[in-house]
Amino acid sequence: MRKRLFDLVIALPLLILVSPLLLLIGFLIKLNSNGSVFYLQQRVGWRDVDFFIYKFRTMRMGSDKSGLLTVGRRDPRVTSVGYFLRKYKLDELPQLINVVNGTMSLVGPRPEVRKYVHLYSLEQRNVLNAKPGITDYASIEYADENNILAASADPEQTYINEIMPAKLKLNMKYISEQGILTDIKIILYTVRRIIRGH
Repeated sequence: MRKRLFDLVIALPLLILVSPLLLLIGFLIKLNSNGSVFYLQQRVGWRDVDFFIYKFRTMRMGSDKSGLLTVGRRDPRVTSVGYFLRKYKLDELPQLINVVNGTMSLVGPRPEVRKYVHLYSLEQRNVLNAKPGITDYASIEYADENNILAASADPEQTYINEIMPAKLKLNMKYISEQGILTDIKIILYTVRRIIRGH
């Protein structure tokens, strides 16, 4: 209950405050490429329930059909505006809507697509007992995930066998430490990481 109140007290005013920026980003996306402003993707949330995560669209329409993973900073599917949004994590701003509607928290394990959740071990599935978040320890540690995948001969296997298990360990670390003070610490770390440009 305290965590939900914490989320609302921060997310709702922040969503109102950044609404002019959201409108500007939406205009730039439409100006830069054809298609919708938002990208909705089905993810697995709290208690193994699917939900739609909101993001600004950063790729050309239909790009997700050629793979779910983004490889490298200059993935050719990413638009020029999309590259800028991703660099400064601005594409994640619409997830404040997810926080307000209760499907996500400000801080918590990043929600995964069902394809990869099917690969979780019984122990790893414990991360589904926490509400997913916009940021967490794993988001900070793997801010350069795209470049790691770009250096791999088989990006998907690298993600499944190396990155995903490491992220899940960090998710479990968060669950063992979770609390308002931990959330504030992670939010501050995330802001610092974004300002420093990774």
